[in-house]
Amino acid sequence: MKKRVMTFLLAVPIVLGGCGGAAKYPNYYTLHVPTPPDPPALESVRTSLAVREFRSPSYLRQGAIVYKASPEQIGFYNYHRWAVDPREFLTNAVADRLGASGNFARVKLYDGRSDIDYVLNGRLEKLEEIDYDGGIKVEVAISAQMTKLATGETVWTNAVSETGTVGKRDVPAVVAAMNQTMQRAIEKLLTPIPNPAAK
Repeated sequence: MKKRVMTFLLAVPIVLGGCGGAAKYPNYYTLHVPTPPDPPALESVRTSLAVREFRSPSYLRQGAIVYKASPEQIGFYNYHRWAVDPREFLTNAVADRLGASGNFARVKLYDGRSDIDYVLNGRLEKLEEIDYDGGIKVEVAISAQMTKLATGETVWTNAVSETGTVGKRDVPAVVAAMNQTMQRAIEKLLTPIPNPAAK
């Protein structure tokens, strides 16, 4: 019995000591790009498209903002995290841009149904802060391909990589640079906008 009491009394100061410091809470960030305007309705356009959720390397799915101190070393900010999965953001941004292009009668997120003509698959290859080779930069790399659902034929494919500079040495400045770089990468990926009907 004495041993149990002694153990409890020793544990109390350790527990109370851990509560004395100020708690640190994570900061959450989101990506954003301007919403494209709605296109005029074209009666001649009949094709439909579904966009699958973009894939990515597993380290980009952990929620923390990523930095690289060298080409081989990946690090994560403990208290700076994405509020929205970047893959979800990218999928929606690409679907919005394709929907606004006027090249499709309907663009939706892929739900497994076969009531569409084309499927777009994509991958977020990189979304990271680069801390080597002089200065702080960000890199965004994305790729995508469009296939005809009925035949599995690839009708369009593209891949882009964009680098942006960071003017200030803090995480909000890094996220702002990622936003600008992501916007350029999406525009480059989808320029010209894929138009399967033109093939």
